Amino acid sequence: MRLGLVIRTMGAASSAELVTAAARAADASPALDDLWVVDHIAIPPDDAEGSEGRYLDPLATLAYLAGVTRRIGLGTGVLVLPYRPALPTAKSVATIQELSGGRLSLGVGIGWMAAEFRALGIDPRQRGRITDATLEFLDRCFADDVVEANGQRFYFRPRPARPTLFIGGSPPHAFRRALAHRAGWMPMASSPDALSGPIAQLRTQAAAAGQAPPEVAAMTRLPIDDPRKARRLIDDYAKVGVTRLAHAERYTALADVERALHGIARAAADVG
Repeated sequence: MRLGLVIRTMGAASSAELVTAAARAADASPALDDLWVVDHIAIPPDDAEGSEGRYLDPLATLAYLAGVTRRIGLGTGVLVLPYRPALPTAKSVATIQELSGGRLSLGVGIGWMAAEFRALGIDPRQRGRITDATLEFLDRCFADDVVEANGQRFYFRPRPARPTLFIGGSPPHAFRRALAHRAGWMPMASSPDALSGPIAQLRTQAAAAGQAPPEVAAMTRLPIDDPRKARRLIDDYAKVGVTRLAHAERYTALADVERALHGIARAAADVG
């Protein structure tokens, strides 16, 4: 089980100082494997409580974190593919993967917030089609140095190894995309019991397609003040097939982050 932390890229906690300090603290923790960021691009005023509409761009943030950390994994949980044109997105993803030394995990989704689609001028009814087209384009970019788009052939370089890919959302569409692109699954927050059946179903479908059991990355809030309880929850997620678990909480200061990292480390070591 890989354990991670959701870095807050919204509101007051998204200051350069705290983002940097939190990432470096996580990078120094032997119990932490990954840092994850979320994606919002245009929060309306009537839905800005807690963030005041302030969100850092996820790919720009991960590019920055690649430079201030050394070994920890970097992931999007999730990047909303219909918000962005395919080629610039592929270039940003490849650049982060290259400069981070292959530390990127790319969680992607179709999006849900109508206001953001409206601000972007994108028909939300087309978000599934756009996502499928972007995923197909990403596959081609990471498969060959020369790619064609809109009738134009071009070099796609640098071309590092494709990041580990996770498809966000619910079955059946998320499973269809995961199998089509040999990706893992990133479900919406859910308990181990609720994930048991869907993960078993995904594994059955993968086996039928001749694929290995897909990775599953889940986000939750671990009871870090009770290490044994947190450890039991981690084990419960692992038993149903979750391979990566990210702790998310509303921290406001570095001391909160350090407390969370300490709690995760104690849970990982099963120290009461």
